[in-house]
Amino acid sequence: MHSSARFLIEFGAIILALGLLGRFAARFQFSPIPLYLLAGLAFGEGGLLPLGTSEEFVAIGAEIGVILLLLMLGLEYSASDLVSNLKTQYTAGLVDAALNALPGAAMALLLGWGPVAAVVLAGVTWISSSGVIAKVLGDLGRLGNRETPVILSVLVLEDLSMAVYLPIITALLAGTGLAAGSLTLAVALGAAALVLLVAVRYGRHISRFVSSDDPEKLLLVVLGLTLLVAGLAQQLQVSAAVGAFLVGIALSGEAAEGAHNLLSPLRDLFAAVFFVFFGLHTDPASIPPVLLPALALAVVTAGTKIATGYWAARRAGISAKGRWRAGGTLVARGEFSIVIAGLAVTSGIEPSLGPLATAYVLILVIVGPLTARYTEPLATRLTGRRRKPAVASDTADSGLESVAEEPHEVGQ
Repeated sequence: MHSSARFLIEFGAIILALGLLGRFAARFQFSPIPLYLLAGLAFGEGGLLPLGTSEEFVAIGAEIGVILLLLMLGLEYSASDLVSNLKTQYTAGLVDAALNALPGAAMALLLGWGPVAAVVLAGVTWISSSGVIAKVLGDLGRLGNRETPVILSVLVLEDLSMAVYLPIITALLAGTGLAAGSLTLAVALGAAALVLLVAVRYGRHISRFVSSDDPEKLLLVVLGLTLLVAGLAQQLQVSAAVGAFLVGIALSGEAAEGAHNLLSPLRDLFAAVFFVFFGLHTDPASIPPVLLPALALAVVTAGTKIATGYWAARRAGISAKGRWRAGGTLVARGEFSIVIAGLAVTSGIEPSLGPLATAYVLILVIVGPLTARYTEPLATRLTGRRRKPAVASDTADSGLESVAEEPHEVGQ
């Protein structure tokens, strides 16, 4: 009875603290992710108030948090949208992967962590935070801008690539051989292709089967189906997160919209628990030794993300200001970088990888909204100084284009 009371007190204190931190972040209009990570550092080993009885439950909640994050991500996209993006924007995805994954891999090799850690850190630096970026676009009133579809296309390709990437690192971290790893990847790719095919052809029937006018029944069916598929995927060494992502893709229409509305609060709760759990496994004393590499990596990959967005927007015919805005918006890293690093932390391949990933995400989740807001005006000012004689004529020639193409430019 005493341990039960202690568990309730500990877990209640965690949830209350997360709620207060979330309200604080909302008040000052920035992402709560860094505060959740800091809370985990405070509650973990070496922190101010180490947990005791509730840590095991927090671990289960964290796993559910990852599953719900990927499910909600899948609900955002239909199978036809994914297929269309693959056909039209795959080159942008390849440029994104090359520019942003390679610095992470190079840093891991320079630190002497080995090839497996290099693959993991490549994923940490590659994937932008869809959640943070979506919020920033809404806060800045840029959802109607011409560059926004380019940004979303890059994010969609990154998210879809996780269906391939996660099984690879799962096999590598498990230490399976080449044959077993190849089999795991083949199963993952086959499952993803099968789900896309079924979703394109029979998505309406699946959604009709899942859909219900009763919110309680819809919630139970979708959540139960997701956890079941995630568990089966994990049993096949594919990745529970990939299974949840594929369930989200398979649902569409009213079923997807209803499930999204019902599951959003659960997603936010368990995702916050996940960030706390990641922080719990990071000793605050281990962060200062990796702070300099994390800062260097943040500076380099902020620049490569800006270059990625600029190139993709230029390829789509967006004007110069829109290109800079697209690049600056993509800088933020967050939830999926932590998901990838979390897999490595639990496998124990490299003790310093978790602290470095924590510091890296803390830096870019704070800097990301700032680059989204200020990259374009700063770049415009710098390029304007270099080309002073052409400023007046350039403005006169492109003024109508800017107004027509970028309706939210004024006042930003």
